[in-house]
Amino acid sequence: MLHILDASFPFFALVLIGWACARGGWLPLESIPALNLFVLYFALPCMLLRFAASTPIGKLFDPLVFGIWLACALVMVGLAVASARCRSTDWNNAAFGALVAAFANSGFMGVPLLADLLGPGAAAPAIVTLAIDMVITSSLCIALSRLGETGAHGMRPAVAKALRGMLVNPLPWAIGAGCLLSASGWVPPRMAMKPIAMLADAASPAAMFTLGAVLARSQRAAGRSQAAAGMRRGDVPLLATLKLIVHPLVVFAAGRAAIAMGRPLEPFTATVLVLVAALPSASNVPMLAERFGADAARIARVVMTTTVLAFASFMGAARLLGY
Repeated sequence: MLHILDASFPFFALVLIGWACARGGWLPLESIPALNLFVLYFALPCMLLRFAASTPIGKLFDPLVFGIWLACALVMVGLAVASARCRSTDWNNAAFGALVAAFANSGFMGVPLLADLLGPGAAAPAIVTLAIDMVITSSLCIALSRLGETGAHGMRPAVAKALRGMLVNPLPWAIGAGCLLSASGWVPPRMAMKPIAMLADAASPAAMFTLGAVLARSQRAAGRSQAAAGMRRGDVPLLATLKLIVHPLVVFAAGRAAIAMGRPLEPFTATVLVLVAALPSASNVPMLAERFGADAARIARVVMTTTVLAFASFMGAARLLGY
C-alpha cells in the first residue's frame, strides 16, 4: 500500500496545489489557457512521443487491447446514455454525460502515473486507450449529442466535425510520430532529442498543476452558472459512480473473460487497462460540452468529483489488483 501511495500521492498533490493556487487567486485565471497550451501543444506531446518511440510497435498495435478498450467504452456510453434517456435527459446532455463517464484522464494523469507506478511497460496500453478515447469515443458521443437536433442524418456531419477537431490536436500526431520511430527503429540524433526529452520531463508536473487550475476555474464557472440558472446537481453522483466503479469493473470483467478464453492478453496489460479505467474523468470533456452547447457546469462537477474521489478509489483498485 505504501508503494501505491508513494507513486500516487505526488500526482494528486500537484493537482491540489494547482487548484489551491487558482482558487486562492495566486494564479490569475487568465493565465490558465497559456498553461494549458504549453501542456497540450508542447510538454504532453513530447512525453507521448518519447514513450511511443521507446515501446515495441507490436505493443502499440495490439488488436486485443484495442478491442477490449473499445468494447468497454461502448458499454459505458450505452449505460450512461440509457440511464440519462430514462430520466428524459435531452440527447446533448445525455451524450456528454456518457463521454465524461467513459473517457478517462489517461493523457494528463494516466500515462505518467501508471508508468511511475507499474514501470515504463504500462505506457503502451495507456497510450492505446488515450488514442481510442480521443478519436472514437469522443466522436461517437459528439455524434449522439446531435440526435436531438437533426436525427440520425446529423450524425455524419457531427462525426466529421469531431474528426476535424482531432486534426488540430497534437496528441494523436505525437503518438503517430512515436509509432513511426518505433516501427522504423531509427534513433534521432541526441542533439535533436534533448529538447524533446526536456519538455517530456516537464509534462507530468505541469500537467498535474494545470489540471488542478483548470478544475478550480471550472468549479468557479459552475458555481456562477448554477447561481444564475438554478441548475440541479442531477446525475453527478451517478456519473461519478459509473466512471470510478462501473468502468473499471467492466474492463476487469472483459480482461478476465479474454484470459479465460485463452486470448493472448497478458495479466499485466489487463491490470493496466483496469487502472486506466479507474482514473478520474478527462478534464477536456467540459470544454467539449461547452463548445457543443451542453451543460458544461454539470460535466465540470463530474470531473471535479471524480478527481477528488479517485485519490482513494484509484489506490483501492491498485491494492485489490495486487500492487
